[in-house]
Amino acid sequence: MSVPVEMWSALRDRNIRFREIHTKDGSPVRHVRYCIDEGKKVDPSETGRAYELDDGRLIPITDEELEGLEPEKTQTIEIDSFTPRSQVDPLRFDHPYYLVPGDKTVGTVRAYRLLVEAMAEGDLLALGEFVMRGREYLAAIRVRGDVLSLSTMHFPAEVRSSEDVPGPAEVPGKEEVENAVSVIGERSVDWDPASYRNQHRERLMAVIKKKDKGKKIKPPAPAPEEKPTGAPDLMAALKKTLAESRGKRRKPRDLSGLSKGELYELASERGLKGRSSMTKQQLLKALRRG
Repeated sequence: MSVPVEMWSALRDRNIRFREIHTKDGSPVRHVRYCIDEGKKVDPSETGRAYELDDGRLIPITDEELEGLEPEKTQTIEIDSFTPRSQVDPLRFDHPYYLVPGDKTVGTVRAYRLLVEAMAEGDLLALGEFVMRGREYLAAIRVRGDVLSLSTMHFPAEVRSSEDVPGPAEVPGKEEVENAVSVIGERSVDWDPASYRNQHRERLMAVIKKKDKGKKIKPPAPAPEEKPTGAPDLMAALKKTLAESRGKRRKPRDLSGLSKGELYELASERGLKGRSSMTKQQLLKALRRG
């Protein structure tokens, strides 16, 4: 089955970018290409690229050589297989996109909806490959609400195994685990993404706006350095955190203002069975029931 789709980035670029300046007068700084051996400036037309070996030698690589390695250009996403969502580690996911119908014809929309419903019913994830900007990517396609999303994936060799990371040697006792589960359970809530903000970005933008108005910024006092007090007591730390958070616990999320697609996405995250055939009101009732 062939389904025409368009790719839309699922992320908004909210990064704050800085220009490099000359601190003496505030003017922008421009970098100049400079040849180390000849000790002079180099025109961009005279520059190329090279791979540096471990011993410091440089192996020049031309544009033509790179072009010869590029995969065959294609406008399709080849789906190789379908697999349960739970079997693919999210650690392998990279950049997310949305896939929307490529046109509004009845055949395209019907085929798209059929794929969405079938994958949602089986809680499946599609694995495939595609080419973008001259590079081949692995891709995972999932259902999110009423649409398909695609995440580029890291190749297996790019993901470090958890076995390569040193873990704790000591195994806690059964009673300790039960106590920890109890304390953690008291603080468990439904995840509400709207309750989290990029506070660093907000503080930085506030500083920029103040300086733009000619206001001076007073640097904050350095935070006191915490000195280690021996082996950490996890239970004590958990109980302290819980005690501090009491009274500040977030209220249950109001789901009434969500669209059917958003309710379906939340139902997918919670693994509610039969969600693909539910109406908006049925989804709302099932989610509130938990």
